[in-house]
Amino acid sequence: MLATVVPVMNIVQITPGAGSMLCGGCFRDNALVAALRRAGHQALMVPLYLPLTLDEPDQSADVPIFYGGLNVYLEQKSVLFCRLPRWFRQMLASRRLLKWAGTRAAKTRAEDVGELTLSMFRGEEGRQAVELDQLITWLQTQPKPDLICLSNVMLIGMARRLRAELGAPVACLLGGEDSFLDGLPKSIRDASWAVLTARCRDVDLFLPPTHYFAALMSQRLQLRPDHVAVLPVGINLDGYPASRGSPQLEASDVAPVLGFFARMCQQKGLDTLIDAFILLKKSRAVAKLRLHVGGGCGPGDEPFVAEQRRKLESAGVLADVEFFPNVDHARKIEFLQGLTVFSTPALYGEAFGLYLIEALAAGVPIVQPRHAAFPEIIEATGGGILCEPGNAASLAGAIEFLVLDPTRAREMGERGRQAVREKFGIDQMAGKLVQLVKQRS
Repeated sequence: MLATVVPVMNIVQITPGAGSMLCGGCFRDNALVAALRRAGHQALMVPLYLPLTLDEPDQSADVPIFYGGLNVYLEQKSVLFCRLPRWFRQMLASRRLLKWAGTRAAKTRAEDVGELTLSMFRGEEGRQAVELDQLITWLQTQPKPDLICLSNVMLIGMARRLRAELGAPVACLLGGEDSFLDGLPKSIRDASWAVLTARCRDVDLFLPPTHYFAALMSQRLQLRPDHVAVLPVGINLDGYPASRGSPQLEASDVAPVLGFFARMCQQKGLDTLIDAFILLKKSRAVAKLRLHVGGGCGPGDEPFVAEQRRKLESAGVLADVEFFPNVDHARKIEFLQGLTVFSTPALYGEAFGLYLIEALAAGVPIVQPRHAAFPEIIEATGGGILCEPGNAASLAGAIEFLVLDPTRAREMGERGRQAVREKFGIDQMAGKLVQLVKQRS
């Protein structure tokens, strides 16, 4: 019997860098490109704005950075900037300079970049049109792509010309853009949603990570059902345990550890988790509980983290808390394997929650709010339980339930670990992406 031969595809992945900030979209896209290459496909990763900060080898390391962050900003501020000598603009787009600028960039707030965002949505009609020209000119020197994949809908302004001039279909990954857009000033917010809705006609396929987010964005962007296909996010499983749950669950003489791993900010619910932890420390049943807080912490997050430290100190429990900011891939897995229970109780409508898949891959059961994509992920994995959104007492009760029932917690963690290996590996994601594109070609 002859084996089925999958034709090789040439895919261009376009991904915005976040400077010194750790970005889930960057991690996902970088791992996806690596998986496509392992599967025998050609995959080119093109970075935008700033260099990518990653916890695995950078798949875009040999590619120029387009839409350099300094140029994009100055183009928005002055129409005269485009008339400056080409050598000067190229200097501002150098990887070394952008890397330096990225280390000093704070959190990007929607209210601060509204006009720039709207201009980018307008693509060839916006102030950054020269950047699109340069990207297309360079891509025309590369092998002709079978697919151009945009990292998120914020890049939709370039889809029209990319599709027309490179003769390739355009797909767009989705994942939480609505929260940023809704944070824009009202006049710009309404115009941005209107431009996005119109520009969606330039994209051949939208790829949300969950059915929850597919329904939400289909309604908000007026997408046709045949233009949307759910593509669950996958992670690189190298280094994660191949069997059994967290070692922490096996040791009865070791203090249980509650873990958080995401960007250390209010939107991800870190303050809610800390409030729950303070409540739990008042319970004799789990008085030995410890808290480990890991994830991205950029300059814009530091004041919030300092405030949480003061809250913990005031409650007399700071000594039972450790912070692990900006760790690499190996250290992240080690961090997760040291946990008893995991929770990142994000307050907004999370489209997926990559951190949940990472925790489950380590065999750690999860506790999440009953909203957004969380019920869907827990149902798909069987790896956790739900609590009431934004309610520290409800969160504390669910965490205590698992800590006091290690057998059930261990079973949940193992179910979750197996489900991730079956459904949420990065190789499964890469394979499904290729399958979805071929079905529509």
